[in-house]
Amino acid sequence: MRKRKVQILFRLNEKEAEVFGKKIKRSGLTREVYLRQLIKGVVPRDAPPPDYYSMMRELRSIGTNLNQIAQKANVLNVVDVKRYDEVVRHFEATIKAITEAVILPRAMTEAEKDLLEGGDKRPWSEVLMDTYRGDKK
Repeated sequence: MRKRKVQILFRLNEKEAEVFGKKIKRSGLTREVYLRQLIKGVVPRDAPPPDYYSMMRELRSIGTNLNQIAQKANVLNVVDVKRYDEVVRHFEATIKAITEAVILPRAMTEAEKDLLEGGDKRPWSEVLMDTYRGDKK
């Protein structure tokens, strides 16, 4: 049985529908997921390039190897464990930063929140264009 029982129908003009369709396609999400993220107050990012996932797998593999080396070095007391741990933490922080920059949705700007909550009476496309240009209300 469906958890979401409320269906909402809304209309767009052709230009809005085209922009909306392009944003959805670039994000790689469904319309429903895209809209739910906007409702939650975050703006979905474009889907990462195809190589992103293979690069992240490679970075994780390197991290795993570093961890195995660290465990062995710790047992044998051969490597500067403190320095090694700092490098591993930096490596993990880098992976996290890349993921946040490329995949995770970003927080909405104040103008986008106002628009979503009905506080801004301008057309949504105008507010979004101002936001992407860096303009204020």
